[in-house]
Amino acid sequence: MSSSLIEQISTSFASCSIGYAPSHTLPKKLDAIHKAGFQAIELSFPDLQGFAKEYLKRDVAEDDYDALCEAGKRVKDLCAERKLSILMLQPFANFEGWPEGSEERKDAFEHAKGWIRIMQAVGTDMLQVGSTDSDGIDASPERIIEDLRQLADMLAAHNFRLAYENWCWSTHAPTWRAVWDIVRRVDRPNVGLCLDTFQTAGSEWADPTTASGLIEDVPKDELEWCFRASLKDLAREVPPEKIYLLQISDAYKPAKSLSKAFDEEKALRPRGVWSHDYRPVPFAGGYLPVVDVTKAVLRTGFRGYFSVEVFDSGEDGAGKEYDLDEFARQAMDSLRKLLEACADDATL
Repeated sequence: MSSSLIEQISTSFASCSIGYAPSHTLPKKLDAIHKAGFQAIELSFPDLQGFAKEYLKRDVAEDDYDALCEAGKRVKDLCAERKLSILMLQPFANFEGWPEGSEERKDAFEHAKGWIRIMQAVGTDMLQVGSTDSDGIDASPERIIEDLRQLADMLAAHNFRLAYENWCWSTHAPTWRAVWDIVRRVDRPNVGLCLDTFQTAGSEWADPTTASGLIEDVPKDELEWCFRASLKDLAREVPPEKIYLLQISDAYKPAKSLSKAFDEEKALRPRGVWSHDYRPVPFAGGYLPVVDVTKAVLRTGFRGYFSVEVFDSGEDGAGKEYDLDEFARQAMDSLRKLLEACADDATL
């Protein structure tokens, strides 16, 4: 392995990505992440809310920001005791695009104020915002850009940053290029990208609803050419300082293709269902070109955080049991293997 490459990469683990049972409390997750050698976590809101209920010994609503901040201060201490930084708070979703005067827009901005309070309490300076997957929004670029500018300015008042991520099932920005075009037009110094190996390949190369697991709207040769061209564009066009982190995961190809229909029970589109349950660490049975995506990001000059964000419910998506410590160790081993695979590239 190139020691220079691995020494330049910091490592993080999303708290939502480990644990499958109620007994897997946030402190136990932090213990496992720390023991595996990670330097930071992405703090997931559901984990904070769950911890708040346990810590305060009462129900805590998602908008009870006084309670969430009180618990958040304790989470900050728990992380410090384990020498873990809190890289960012996530996932802030369905924020942008609501019509002026709508209740949804009012709620979105109230949530933003509350989440900023939580960021202050836990001691993180970055908020992840996923490209919305809501229907009923005004998806015009002007509306999206203005909303994100307002959120960026709210964050800037506290020296906080906004990491915008393309969710591959988004209703308006499913690809890296779509969110990069938005970030460029938002034109704020505290707004950058949260790139993701799953989201990148899952939007432009793979499709869990087809027998092949690939997008079948075009011939395979053309698909491969277009995807390689997209990665070359990413490497050439995106400045490294505008990439705030790279989230790492692979995906299983479902043994039975997922339905193309909206999943009413889970309230998710097909790629959302896929993301929710079928995402292991790289080199653990997935099929996405994770190494290719990672190399493209590294070719920009980016040498920031690699953050494991996986949702591994097994190859059938039905659930998977594991030991927390072993799961975290396997994730670290996977990151090292990924960096080994990338270090062979002479262009890095």
